[in-house]
Amino acid sequence: MGRITIHVHGIPKEKAYNLLLEIYHKRLKTRNIKIIQHSDKKSLDDYVRDIGKNSHLVLFDERGDEMTSLEFAVQLKKWSIENQAVSLAIGPFNGWGSYRNNIKDIISLSKYTFPHELAAVILAEQVYRATEINKGTKYHR
Repeated sequence: MGRITIHVHGIPKEKAYNLLLEIYHKRLKTRNIKIIQHSDKKSLDDYVRDIGKNSHLVLFDERGDEMTSLEFAVQLKKWSIENQAVSLAIGPFNGWGSYRNNIKDIISLSKYTFPHELAAVILAEQVYRATEINKGTKYHR
């Protein structure tokens, strides 16, 4: 069974974002999905190398492919049954740079631009929502 990890570059400076990430971390932990916050001192090259070395890397960027929550739930289910680990990565505040050209799977959370800290919270919520859709709960209406 595939392991899914959400990677965030840096610890949010806004306490509210950090608190929300902690809430989703607790909810997702019961579903074998982790949220890892990496030091913002880590260079982009080191960050990508660390999170992508033993897993399928999926970048989140405003120029990526768009999905509905239901489509994302289907994708999350596929990832969860694969043998390979999957790393869902929110980039640093200044974006992915040339990595956007080298990574096959890039997903957009929205056509809007968000601070990377808020994007991390939105991704965590969407991953949680996808798990609830797949379980058939009433969370997603």
